[in-house]
Amino acid sequence: MRLAAISTPDGWAIGAVEPDLASVRVAAPSLGTVDDVVRGRVTVQEVVDHLRDVPASALSGVTLGSPVQQFNRDVLCTGWNYLDHFFESEGKREGQDPEKLPEHPTFFTKGPDTVVGPSDPIAFDERISAKWDYEAEIALVIGRDGRSIREEDAWSYVFGYMVANDVSQRDLQRAHGGQWLKGKSIDDTMPLGPWLTTADEVENFGTLQITCELNGELLQNASASDMAFSVPRIIAELSRGMTLRAGDVILTGTPSGIGNAREPAIFLAQGDVVVTRVDGLGEMRNVMTATALVESS
Repeated sequence: MRLAAISTPDGWAIGAVEPDLASVRVAAPSLGTVDDVVRGRVTVQEVVDHLRDVPASALSGVTLGSPVQQFNRDVLCTGWNYLDHFFESEGKREGQDPEKLPEHPTFFTKGPDTVVGPSDPIAFDERISAKWDYEAEIALVIGRDGRSIREEDAWSYVFGYMVANDVSQRDLQRAHGGQWLKGKSIDDTMPLGPWLTTADEVENFGTLQITCELNGELLQNASASDMAFSVPRIIAELSRGMTLRAGDVILTGTPSGIGNAREPAIFLAQGDVVVTRVDGLGEMRNVMTATALVESS
């Protein structure tokens, strides 16, 4: 299924996007939310049964939010997970580790207040940063609790997948000791969606194609098969001694083509239209929108 968060006058409701990706069946808000399905409080079968006699409506006529809206913790992220992205950044990391190709996945987190919906504006305040960058990614959602998960069992812990854009502020990444949290956690800057595609809908994860367009220009284009560390490896290493819980969101890394690595560099500006797409998972279209993120001095 493709589970969408649909805004209604009575609150967020579960939407099941039809295979044509043009229509959706919307459940009564009383059934629960997508978060409830991920955590097992509402089963997929209950959603199917509830929607059996509900007529489909045009997807263009509803407002989509981030499918995941309740977070157990920060969003969990994987860095340097595409070799081409690692090598394109050589000489431009400004002291940030790693200095050589990592032997293990690199992990960091970003605050959940970054999350916005698939067509929401991306907050932009030039007083915060002069180097706003895009990062198209595949996000996965954990579907059941587990600790020290074995690689051979890891796929069974994945509930589904979303598209993400890990918008980053490169100068903030460098300004705070080389760590990434601050430069990845500005409010209302990470689109997530457009819906949550359950794992059974993705026959071959490695064939997923990730793209990012800025004002109509294709800047990122890669296959999930290019990942340095596979999804099972990410889950196994991240969960070693650390419990992953249903509803946790894990970003799996961005491919080459980021703005900071280009010559000349390309950074996001007010009014820019960013389209992030993963074939089979959907498309997000967001506009960089002037927002007061700090008080005027």
